Amino acid sequence: MKILLWHVHGSWTNAFVQGGHEYLIAAPPKGIGLAGRDWPAAREVDVAGAEADVAVIQRPEEIGWVPSGIPLVYLEHNTPKHPNQVHPLKDWPGTIVHVTHFNDLMWDCGDTRTAVIEHGVVDPGHRYTGELARAAVVVNEPVRRGRVVGTDLLPRFAEVAPLDVYGMGTEKLGDMGRGDHDLDSLHRELARRRAYVHPVRWTSLGLSLIEAMHLGMPVVALACTEVVRAVPPDAGVVSTDVDELVRGLRDLVADPALAVQRGKQAREFALAHYGLDAFLRAWDRLLTGVSG
Repeated sequence: MKILLWHVHGSWTNAFVQGGHEYLIAAPPKGIGLAGRDWPAAREVDVAGAEADVAVIQRPEEIGWVPSGIPLVYLEHNTPKHPNQVHPLKDWPGTIVHVTHFNDLMWDCGDTRTAVIEHGVVDPGHRYTGELARAAVVVNEPVRRGRVVGTDLLPRFAEVAPLDVYGMGTEKLGDMGRGDHDLDSLHRELARRRAYVHPVRWTSLGLSLIEAMHLGMPVVALACTEVVRAVPPDAGVVSTDVDELVRGLRDLVADPALAVQRGKQAREFALAHYGLDAFLRAWDRLLTGVSG
């Protein structure tokens, strides 16, 4: 198939374009194009003249940009701001695809058909060494987003392990901020840390968490939104009790063998539940049905 889409979330798109199709990425001014990404199966196109079998849209305004006659699927990446929030495409005569079951549960989509296709990632390989008795966090703009992403909890974890926080805008955190990295560099640095901390209260399931598990990192995570399905108990510590999480991180940092064991379980679970092949097969089934 020829699939028209926008480069909105780089990590998600990186997985999606690994399938056996031709991917038409919206070029400026309607999109950002490839933005320097090396995706052999993808090429930039002018949306107005695009010829595609199906379009995957991710923002409401994209509906009006897709040429007439191309079937549409709406991909919703985000968790609603509150449980009563009405989706902008409520009662739309198409399909909304959610990336987590939690998001599907929480959005009010009315009579619009919904489906869930959970994340898949390109396996970075088992790269975990845990050689540094430190913890890693990945979050974009932690100062602006504050409590939503658990920025206020970082000092609690820093009491038992030095934190390295990666992502856009993390320089504003001071000594613990490590800035934005390309994916390979990020994976290399994460894998050297003893554990991965996910302090996020309210968000969709972050791909960085799934990638950390693929690397073989043990996880310390707030039991919020989709995390209770994404991280099994034997992969680390999952709880809404922050004291319990802090104790769990302390134990992992103090016991490298325990960290290795938990990380092994995390990787096995991630490969089984968030592997690339299952992700691509699910999208193939859905897009084939929509495109006819």
